[in-house]
Amino acid sequence: MSFVPFVADFLRMGMRIISGKYKSRRLKATPPAGIRPTSDKLRETLFNILGGRVEGAAFLDGCAGVGAIGIEAISRGAASVHFVDQSRKACQMIRENLKSLEIEEGFRVMEMDLLRALNTVNAAFDIAFIDPPYEREDVYEAVLERFGSSPWLTPGGILILEHSKRKVLPDSSGAVRKIRSLVQGDAALAFYSSLGEP
Repeated sequence: MSFVPFVADFLRMGMRIISGKYKSRRLKATPPAGIRPTSDKLRETLFNILGGRVEGAAFLDGCAGVGAIGIEAISRGAASVHFVDQSRKACQMIRENLKSLEIEEGFRVMEMDLLRALNTVNAAFDIAFIDPPYEREDVYEAVLERFGSSPWLTPGGILILEHSKRKVLPDSSGAVRKIRSLVQGDAALAFYSSLGEP
């Protein structure tokens, strides 16, 4: 599947913060080659679903790209955000975007593999959003296995995986259960709860 038209639109218009303290501010920088940013529309849908959960939350933006999801979470009142991406260029863009918004605290940028990063974080997340390359089935499997067997989510915490609508993710893995699925365009979101409850 081709992302050329979408990426062209992104390069022309940039990416905006949808709501909260930094509403309507545009993020600087363009995605490095191979990174597929979450669309504004899907981001808005995601945060509409999360609603008040974001306020005060410990939030993970995994495979973060330019950091749009995590920065949106900060704008909406998340207490802390961990940005994780193994791309040096992506992490530099995250730092530049945070600096341009004058965000100086409440975040950590981790330039490393997602699973290795999680093993170094001595904390659990209220909300974990992870958006691997769609073709990396091994990453999806590993993330579900690790979150299902490790205390990386708080009780009642939510794990969200963005994936291709052509891929069906399992209903459960260890201690996490799928509670909701949503398709928008070519993308889909799978919501998992650590308690298996909506």
